[in-house]
Formats: sequence, structure tokens, C-alpha cells
Amino acid sequence: MTELIPNPRSVVAGSGEVRLTAHSQLYAGTATEGVGHWLRTVLWQATGLPLREGRELDDTEGDGIGLQLDSELGPEEYRLVSDSTGVLIEGGSATGVFWGAQTLRQLLGPDAYRRAPLSRDRAWIVPHVTIEDAPRFRWRGLMLDVARHFMPKEDVLRYLDLMAAHKLNVFHFHLTDDQGWRIEIRRHPRLTEVASWRARTKFGHRASPLWEEKPHGGYYTQDDIREIVAYAAERHITVVPEIDVPGHSQAAVAAYPELGNTDVIDTPTLTVWDTWGISSNVLAPTDTTLRFYEGVFEEVLELFPSEFIHVGGDECPKEQWRESVAAKTRITELGLADEDELQSWFIGHFDKWLTARGRRLIGWDEILEGGLAPGAAVSSWRGYGGGVAAAQAGHDVVMCPEQYVYLDHRQAPGEDEPVPIGFVRTLEDVYRFEPVPSQLSEAEAQHVLGTQANVWTEVMEDTARVDYQTFPRLAAFAEVAWSRLPAPQERDFADFERRMAAHYGRLDALGVAYRPPTGPRPWQRRPGVLGRPLEGPPPNR
Repeated sequence: MTELIPNPRSVVAGSGEVRLTAHSQLYAGTATEGVGHWLRTVLWQATGLPLREGRELDDTEGDGIGLQLDSELGPEEYRLVSDSTGVLIEGGSATGVFWGAQTLRQLLGPDAYRRAPLSRDRAWIVPHVTIEDAPRFRWRGLMLDVARHFMPKEDVLRYLDLMAAHKLNVFHFHLTDDQGWRIEIRRHPRLTEVASWRARTKFGHRASPLWEEKPHGGYYTQDDIREIVAYAAERHITVVPEIDVPGHSQAAVAAYPELGNTDVIDTPTLTVWDTWGISSNVLAPTDTTLRFYEGVFEEVLELFPSEFIHVGGDECPKEQWRESVAAKTRITELGLADEDELQSWFIGHFDKWLTARGRRLIGWDEILEGGLAPGAAVSSWRGYGGGVAAAQAGHDVVMCPEQYVYLDHRQAPGEDEPVPIGFVRTLEDVYRFEPVPSQLSEAEAQHVLGTQANVWTEVMEDTARVDYQTFPRLAAFAEVAWSRLPAPQERDFADFERRMAAHYGRLDALGVAYRPPTGPRPWQRRPGVLGRPLEGPPPNR
């Protein structure tokens, strides 16, 4: 069972096996105790084996598991050796040991992912093998949009487990948008009282005539957030929150009308948006708005210890600003050229604010318009262009171009694909994605922190739909983010498909409602629900 995903740097097979038994022990050396606790728990659930705690490494001799640090390995690097002395996982840090433990779980077979043993009598075998491995990128991310459709806390925790199983380590938590506000901010209670729910929801693409005529909403309490962040940390995942400004903010304006452009529209009449697209109701560039969001971010920083804080900055229509006397006055006072520079000033304010508190701002590539805030990093989503421009200017970049890694885009042509959105992006298309643009020099490429797959949930009304759109393509993305693959056209997709044949068994054991290779199951289809399929290859920009 060496069909591993993501593919390790080096695998050397041996000729024997380690057989785990009721007498096997698990030794966790200094600084690996948390990994030991996690591994003992998941393996006890799946196998029924107690894996008693070993007091020293020699206790694992022959049929046990040892975990320890090796200072000569990189922070996320690991070495797994299974031989006649047992299984030993060494890492440059607890994080490296944890990724090695994930590999061990794959070696044990799909049933190692179940929550209860199927049989007390079966053998649990680890083949003799030496695996050496380390990631290509430090940022291997998944963005989950819980604003368009709320995802209950238990499902968020489940997705953290799925990320860990694929060695992904950054969870980009998209918490606010026009259609909902999902995080408790105690000094602004109407954000959850009003902005966290909408009266009805468009079903399908925004051009669809269908509506779900019932309220939709939900939010995470601050204790929920603390639990999510702690659960992620135990799995060596960093949670990066996103609070979207100055666009994608109609829900916040519906709760606090003074945040909107009150000299242009009657903001007290606004409600949380119930359809999809880009709302023209954006934040006003006023001191009131700045102070309000500083208060929001103060509470966010207390909850999220991440280096980066995402502020959105994308798709901010400027029509209201062009009509607003207050916005025009602010442009004049600041000596700005236009509304694009006004948005740059808005983002720059929070860049300075976050920097003063020891954090770093990251935003979608629109923050390049009007001048990029000093010290800011970019999530390059509209293609490679934004990431190239930012890296060449010396800014850090996370590559997430929609043409490759927007997992809301449809997976195949044909009428059976549920609510088909965007261009066809197959499993192979994702596997052949290259995060580092070829036009970057070696020095400029150092600014590519890594890559991220994005899951926007406008047409994903429940977790089963999220599963369908995300998997199996997230497995291909995980290999792109972790493994040092050849150039896109030289990659061995046939070998990846061979390994996926085993990986589907793991996903089955985990209860993932993925898209089968042969197409959607009958209950995964959404006949009659309008999508917006785009034909031909996506633009390469």
C-alpha cells in the first residue's frame, strides 16, 4: 500500500513488513507528544489497537512506532523508516513528524481512516520502506467560502482533517461577504443579529429563476473560532481569516447603515443580499468606517494568531464613490488621482494598522490597482498577471489563478454536471497546474510563498455539494503544492490516476462525497438548475 498522495520525494521499498498488534507500543520523543496523541487516537479508533505509550524508543522494537526529532531535517521534512526494528518517523520539527504520521496512515490502508474497527481480527501491516520527504511550498492552502452558504462548525473541523490528510497547511477562512457575516464581533452585535442571515437564497447561478424561500444563515461564536483555530493548530494548519473590505460588504452595511455611502443611497433600506454577483453597495471611505473596522480587526487579532490577515480588496465597484460627495472630498483631501487610488489608500490604512500590531496584510490582486500597499502580500486570483507584477515589485504572492484552482468551476462538460459554472477544469488540468510563472527570475520566484485552491460556495448549498466540487481535485492540487513535480506537460498523470485508485478508498472511508471518475451519481446531479458554463479553454493571463 505505497500508492501515496502527495507523492513523496523518495520511496525505497524493502522486503518485509511490520505487523502492529495489541502488544505494539508508541513512543513520542520530546516535542512530538502532540503528534503521538493524535496518531494514537486515530489509529485506536480505526484499528482497536491500544498502542500503549512507550517510555523509550527501544520499547517499540520490532512491532511499534517511534516518533522523534532530527535537527538535521528541515522544519516540515520527515523520514519514515519501516524495517525489522519497527516504524520510526523523524522530523525536523513536530510538524515534519506529523506529516510523516499522515504518510504512515496511508501505508496502513483505507480502513485506517475509519472511526471504528471493521474487525478485531484483521492484521495491520506496514510494509518495510524508507520514505524521505519535504514540501515544495510553505503555503499549501485551501480557501473555504462560508459566507455564501454557511458551513456548521463540525463540518469546518472535518475539512481541517481532510486538509491534514493531504498535507495542506493553510486554511483561508472567508468569513464575510455581501450574503452573510459569519464571525461574532462583540462590540458590534448587529453583525450577527442582522448580517448573519438572509431572508431567501438564489438557487443556482444568479440568472436562475429559482429561489429557496426560507431564511439562511449562521455564524461562529468567538469560542467556536477559538476551537477551530486550536483544532487546526493540533493538525499543524494555520487559519488565515478574511474580513472583506471595502467591497463585498453589503451584509455589514445592512446591519450598520452608517458604513455605507449614505449621501448616494438610502442605506437603512438595504438587506443582506440574497443573490449572487458583485454588489455595488460598498463601504464608505470615512473615518466612521475605519474606526468600525479597526474594532472588528482588534477582535479578529485576538482570535487568530496567524502572521497574515486577509482583507479581501477584490471586486469593489466604484460607482457610489464617483457619486459620493464624501468620497470626492476624501480624494481631494488626500491628493489622490481617482477612486482606484482611494481604494489603495483604504487598503493601505489597514496595512499600516496591521503592521503596527505585528501582522501582515494579504489581499486579492485588485489591491494592486492604484498602487500596492507597502508590505502587503497578494492572492493572485485573476490569473498569473497580478502575481507576476507583485513578485517583480518585491511583494510576496500566493498563486491561486481561477483558470486552474477555482474548484467551483465544473469538472467535466455535459449536462450531468450539477449547476455547471465556468470553464471545464478536470482532475488532469489541476494536476498540470504550475504555481510559479515562467517569466519570474529565480530571485523573483522566491516571493511565491505557495499556492491555494479556492472553493466559492454560491451554488453549493450543503457540505455534500462542497465535497463534490472539491474532491478529487483537491488531491491533485495537494500533490502540486507539496511535491517537486516536473514541468506540467512532463507530469505522469497516468501514475497519479493509478495512485488515486487507492486514494478513492481513503476518501470513501472518510465519507467524502467526491465526484466519481465516471461522472456524478444520480443524487449528485441538479437537473433543471441553471449554471453558467463557459466553453473552450480559459484565458491564459
